[in-house]
Amino acid sequence: MKKLINDPAAVVSEALVGVAAAYPELRVDHASKTIMRGDAPRPGKVGLVSGGGSGHEPMHGGFVGPGMLDAACCGEVFTSPVPDQIVAATHAVNGGAGVLHIVKNYTGDVLNFQMAAEITAADGIEVLQVLVNDDVAVQDSTWTAGRRGVGTTVLLEKLAGAAAEQGRTLREVADVASQVSANGRSMGIALTSCTVPVHGRPTFELGDGEMEFGVGIHGEPGRRRLPIAPAKEIAAMLTEPVLDDLPFSGGDQVIAFLNGLGASPLLELYLMYGEVASILASRGIQVARNLVGSYMTSLDMAGCSLTLLRVDDDLLRLWDAPVKTPALRWGI
Repeated sequence: MKKLINDPAAVVSEALVGVAAAYPELRVDHASKTIMRGDAPRPGKVGLVSGGGSGHEPMHGGFVGPGMLDAACCGEVFTSPVPDQIVAATHAVNGGAGVLHIVKNYTGDVLNFQMAAEITAADGIEVLQVLVNDDVAVQDSTWTAGRRGVGTTVLLEKLAGAAAEQGRTLREVADVASQVSANGRSMGIALTSCTVPVHGRPTFELGDGEMEFGVGIHGEPGRRRLPIAPAKEIAAMLTEPVLDDLPFSGGDQVIAFLNGLGASPLLELYLMYGEVASILASRGIQVARNLVGSYMTSLDMAGCSLTLLRVDDDLLRLWDAPVKTPALRWGI
C-alpha cells in the first residue's frame, strides 16, 4: 500500500485539519468530525445535513457552502457517521425553519440518521428525511436492503440546496429532494479495486483483463465480472440499463453526470462522456445539463459511474442557481 498518510487510523481526523486550513470560510468541528458553513445557522433558512463514510471525497464535505449543504458529517472510512455526529450537525445548522437529512441507502446510514432525527425531534427541531437509492445494478447488496444510494446524491444535494437557499419551506425543499430521488438512476463499473488504509490491501481482486460491472462505491460486487472492453462498449453497458430502468423516453430532458471513482483521469472520463452523449442522442434523450469529473469517489478505485436525472424547468433553474462549495461552484 502506497498512500500519503501518517497513521492509517488517523486519516479522517488529519484530513479535516487540512480542510480547515484550505477553506477558512467553512467551520470544522474536529470533536464531532463535522464540516459546516461558516455562517450557519442561517435564521429562517432550512438546514441541509448529509454525510456518510469518508473515502468518497469530495462527497460530502466538499459540497458544504452557499447553495448546497449546511453541514456534512464525516464517518470513518467507509463507515457511517454515528448519531451523535448527526445530532450535533442538526443543532448547529438549525435556523428555526427545520432541517432536511439527506441519506444514502446504506444500512448504517439509515439507522443512524433515523436515530438522530428522533433525538433532535425530541429537542424541538423539525426534521424531514429523504433517502437516495438510485443504483440500478442490484436490488439488495452487501450493505443495503434495497438499492444503494450513489451518484444521484450529488445532484440532489445541489438541487435541494438551491431550493433551501431560495427560502422555500422544509416541506417544499423535501419535495424537491424526493422528486430528484425518484427520477435519478445510476450504474457504475470498476477497473480496479480500492484499498482502505486500515486494511492495507485491495478490497477485492480483479484480474488484469477483468472489470466489475455494477460495482458499489465501497467495492461491493455488482451484476457480474466481465472481460475488459473498449470504452464504447462500456458506455453502452452503463447507459442502457439506466435508461431502461425508469424508464427514460425520447424527449426527456436529463442532467447527465459522468463520475470518476477516484483513479481514472479526466482524459478517460471525457472520452466516456462523449460515448454516453452519443447513445443518449440516438435515443432522443436531451442532455439539458451535464457534470463530468470525480465528485463521488471510492478512494483509489479506477472506473466510473453514470447518473441520469430526468428534470423539468424548475429543477433546471435550481441547477443553474449559484453555488459556492469547495468542489462545486458557479454563479457567485
